[in-house]
Amino acid sequence: MRLPIDPTTIDPDDVGEKQAVLEMDHEEAIEHVREVCEDVGFGIPVEFSPAELLNEKVDADRDPYYVLGACNPEIADRALDETLRMGGLFPCNVVIWEEAPGRQRVYHLSIMKIARLLDIAPDNEAWADIVETTGELTEDAFDRFDSVDAEITDDRS
Repeated sequence: MRLPIDPTTIDPDDVGEKQAVLEMDHEEAIEHVREVCEDVGFGIPVEFSPAELLNEKVDADRDPYYVLGACNPEIADRALDETLRMGGLFPCNVVIWEEAPGRQRVYHLSIMKIARLLDIAPDNEAWADIVETTGELTEDAFDRFDSVDAEITDDRS
């Protein structure tokens, strides 16, 4: 399948890509990220460990990897008022993976920005406000993480 865009030309800001590196064990990082998300206004209605699932189901031998599905109900409601297709991207995932023992990467993409890029969401003032509001909450969260060098890396190596 040929992509209609060249992903290498997309600026990380265009998709709201955020990363942080936490110097703590995996379980502590999950709890820290959960607490910070809740403090800035996101609930966590969904969470799971793809690593545990895959290790159990297909003997994948994956390192710790965890997903927190964050949601601000007021913003989600506004987003659905603009487009019911938005539910296909819910919730806003914050991913935590272990890069090395005691070193966790926290990763997030803005589903609100991605929805606009994919033409799922309208190009209007209401959507711009949703993007701005979620961006401010996310920025606040990432500012509160006890982060060290959070340089964006391609971890597929």
